[in-house]
Amino acid sequence: MKTSKLALITGGSRGLGRSMANKLAEKGINVVITYHTNKAEADKVVAEIQSKGAEALALPLDVSKADTFQSFVATLRSSIKSNFDKEKIDFLVNNAGIGLSTPLGATEPSVFDSLTDIHFKAPFFLTQLIVPFVNDGGGIVNISSGLARFTAPGYSVYGSLKAAVEQLSRYLAQELGSRQIRVNCVAPGAIETDFGGGAVRDNADYNKMIADATALGRAGLPDDIGDVVAFLCTDESRWINGQRIEVSGGTHL
Repeated sequence: MKTSKLALITGGSRGLGRSMANKLAEKGINVVITYHTNKAEADKVVAEIQSKGAEALALPLDVSKADTFQSFVATLRSSIKSNFDKEKIDFLVNNAGIGLSTPLGATEPSVFDSLTDIHFKAPFFLTQLIVPFVNDGGGIVNISSGLARFTAPGYSVYGSLKAAVEQLSRYLAQELGSRQIRVNCVAPGAIETDFGGGAVRDNADYNKMIADATALGRAGLPDDIGDVVAFLCTDESRWINGQRIEVSGGTHL
């Protein structure tokens, strides 16, 4: 059933974000997605959403550049007014990110800074700027990783930053509770996308290794995550708040 609610998903032009956008549309929620450089792919997602009867818009955003966030929010506000006749959004999904192995002993400070900008600084400062324009009773979903709980060689920086996102989510849930804004964190396991060079999707041996370490016996698919994020943007999840929800099929139990 179509609603008048509106969600913003960062990094919505591919992979997990694309699934989230489509799953929200299937629940009748209108969607704004951001993309980094590939406008053509973003336009395809907009068309997919519209084919489901929801309204959609794609806006460019480089989450590694916090100094652009203020102008992005100004563009967002004018765009949702002109495209949806709305002053505010209902849901924010901080999803945009990159997968990068950074082994101890071979990690340059510039790489550390880049990962920090994308995976922690961006969700913090974007949320800070956007929260005044989130409707009371809305929600925020931050995307973490199973690597914040279990480990894999080379992902100490990435996993640590995702652990920080999980703690941030708990603080936000407490601070925004007076406005009835729920904040939760979804932690995907290894998913078959182009993330991290597409290793889980394209490398049969790596895919099998993931499957063998997972209680349900397979690697994850984008819709495994998209469905959960969409659920967290519905009234059915109204009493879930400040939680880390791992969606990994039971990896490394």
